[in-house]
Amino acid sequence: MMDNLRAAANHIALKIILAIVAISFVLTGVGNYLIGGGGDYAAKINGQVISRAQFEQAVQNERNRQQESMGDSFSALAANEGFMQQMRRQVLSQLIDETLLDQYAQTLGLAVSDAQIKEAIFAIPSFRTDNRFDNEKYRSIVNSMGLTTDQYAQLMRKQLLTQQLIQGVGGTGFLLPNETERLLSLAIQERQARLATIDVNALLAKQTASDAEIQNSYNQNKNSYVLPESFKVSYIAMDAASMEDKIKVDEPEIQAYYDQHKDQFTVPGRKRYSIIQTKTEADAKAILAELQAGADFATLAKQRSTDVISGKNGGDIGWMTADATVDELKQANLNNKGQLSGVITSSVGFIIARLTDIQPDVVKPLTDVHVAVAAKLKQEKAVDAYYALQQKVSDAASNDNESLDAAETAAGTKAVQSGWFTRDNVPDALNFDPVKQVLFGGSLLGANGAPGNNSDVITVDGDRAFILRLAGHKPESIKPLDAVRPEVEQQVKRQKAIQQARMDAEKILVALKEGQDKGDEAMKAAGLTFGAVQTFDSTRQNDPLTQMIFTLPHPQPNASSYGTSEDSKGNIVLVAMDSVAPRKLSDQQRAHVVDQLTQGMTGVTFDALLNNLRAEAKIKMGTGAQMQ
Repeated sequence: MMDNLRAAANHIALKIILAIVAISFVLTGVGNYLIGGGGDYAAKINGQVISRAQFEQAVQNERNRQQESMGDSFSALAANEGFMQQMRRQVLSQLIDETLLDQYAQTLGLAVSDAQIKEAIFAIPSFRTDNRFDNEKYRSIVNSMGLTTDQYAQLMRKQLLTQQLIQGVGGTGFLLPNETERLLSLAIQERQARLATIDVNALLAKQTASDAEIQNSYNQNKNSYVLPESFKVSYIAMDAASMEDKIKVDEPEIQAYYDQHKDQFTVPGRKRYSIIQTKTEADAKAILAELQAGADFATLAKQRSTDVISGKNGGDIGWMTADATVDELKQANLNNKGQLSGVITSSVGFIIARLTDIQPDVVKPLTDVHVAVAAKLKQEKAVDAYYALQQKVSDAASNDNESLDAAETAAGTKAVQSGWFTRDNVPDALNFDPVKQVLFGGSLLGANGAPGNNSDVITVDGDRAFILRLAGHKPESIKPLDAVRPEVEQQVKRQKAIQQARMDAEKILVALKEGQDKGDEAMKAAGLTFGAVQTFDSTRQNDPLTQMIFTLPHPQPNASSYGTSEDSKGNIVLVAMDSVAPRKLSDQQRAHVVDQLTQGMTGVTFDALLNNLRAEAKIKMGTGAQMQ
């Protein structure tokens, strides 16, 4: 059994099936191909047909998904006939797997009740507004998918059945005790090793580099000595916020602004509602009749409302502004204090509402909002002045495209000139994406890289803007050898030192593997000794040295296993690995690791089930599978 499961471990089917049952995938269009029409079939699975229409719609869904994921690069792939054929085969395989699982679920007698379907639909975030199920939104989304609500419910039933199947199979995942212990000993272990380091820097000091070696290294690594493209710009910055300090407003202006914008300084009116909620329309009508006969609303709400929270408060649900009032209460059109609604049908049952109290709109007096009105007025006048200045400076920069002189006059300020900078160290004052797009887009460069035109106005964050002009440009270039000679010479020496260290390490490694005496002699000749024993954990292989230690073979009794690696400083390290032992785990740690291993076997079990269903099924391919 375990061998069969391991054989299926790398099958991609589990990922495909999980994708099928994801509710979010339903909302992107999978529903259309599950309810396809007639025509030539693509495949028959135990007599059940996957129609050509279903198949072609599934292919289109996959094309759309890949297009959205890969962008423009998908077009190049889609032009490849082999790629498209492979995609069609994968889609058909996915449809066949889904059909097999659906059939298997039916043979197991798995079933989903109407209540389960309703609960699942109510839980989908896309169908909710203000954290409550929105029936209109639900109908709109489902209709946009080309489905009726009944069709969508049937589709949901199929998805829930498949989920039941996966959960059922998942529950059978297991590991035998001896298999668990074997996997634990392999996955969680400690190795003890001693290290001897060959210091590359010490060897580097003894190296020499000839002119020919330096020239050859420079020629082979010119891309390491690139002088990046650099820029120098002149710019005029305009800022609406800075203009606000220069704006003056007087009392008549403040009064006029207040009179024209009273809605901005008005506290909206509110209504306070109470409700009684029932499960049936008959119950609601009976309660409404009692209320109309003079019964106390609060008393009936406490005694008979199915809404526990509001019922405890005599039906009170608090104050609501017009914007916050739910549609059902708006449609009841309650305008008079104490007014009762009729029976209201809602998504949670049936409701009778009463307008308990009313607070009208209240306009704040100017004396209370004087500071805010003055600030708003100054801000708007500053923005108007800012946009007027933008236009004025833009016109000047366009009319005199040879310099920023005219733009400076229009702006009433001198342009700022930056120092030299590259694409990777743009000055903070200019470090905005819209500015960099213009600066590095090439439009400011003239012939042969000389300064060209002034930029258009570049808006940043809505309240700032720039006019740019390139003051200087240096294209990317390779630094001459004379400028980097010390750097190249050091690199040559370092490479020779590393090469020597590796050769020395290999010679010592051979001696260590030949025996203790030869190993000790080689280590002594090199002036090396192994350090103190260190413990390395298999769960913390964060560097090449530790990773190499866990590739070494287990040492023989009373011997060590040897290897070489590098440390974080680039030094060459000889390793003597002395022992391997399972790491001790607490009961909690062990249970966690076993749980992870068991979950991994669940996927393997499911893959094996799917393989068996395919092997036993009668699958016949139709002509529709080949049509484009």
